[in-house]
Amino acid sequence: MATREVVEKFFELLAAGDPDAVAEAFADDIDWYVPGSPSLPWTGHRAKAGEVADYLRTLMANIVPEKNVDEVQALLVDGDHAVMLGRFTRVARNTGRTYEMPIAMHLQVAGDKIVKMYLYEDTLKVSEAYAG
Repeated sequence: MATREVVEKFFELLAAGDPDAVAEAFADDIDWYVPGSPSLPWTGHRAKAGEVADYLRTLMANIVPEKNVDEVQALLVDGDHAVMLGRFTRVARNTGRTYEMPIAMHLQVAGDKIVKMYLYEDTLKVSEAYAG
């Protein structure tokens, strides 16, 4: 599969909301990074595909999923790299605060699996939404 096809399938799986199916889009060994702080348990590095499903379950437990708005504005592909530019809107479950921000996601594909995913978002905005 081409990089674009793998990445588009990943976004389809994310939209469908099945954490285990999303994890299957990743190679066994991965380089996954979501910036944040220790107070946000879904942030940080992940190194194994099995950790992807746990990440999504933890994230879903901390947001109000039915109020998510994910907008992909562009998908740029160069060889085995893809960059998605878009916007996220989330509601923090513990505070009820809504936060919206532009985001970028860098993905790298090897064969038909994702081997790297870095999310770039406004970490201050996210932290403030969850602060008590």
